[in-house]
Amino acid sequence: MKIQQLIMTNLEDKIESLRLRMIATGEQKGLTHSETIKYSQKLDGILNEYSRINAE
Repeated sequence: MKIQQLIMTNLEDKIESLRLRMIATGEQKGLTHSETIKYSQKLDGILNEYSRINAE
């Protein structure tokens, strides 16, 4: 497997993990809670990185 494929797989795993954490936190604490927003911002950053690498 190429290095780029490994990186993409790793990012996909992080995306799914953060997505699940964000949803669970949002359900427990609310969508505007600081912890939910923190996960959302982290997820945005990883999604941007994923898109950038995928475009190469």
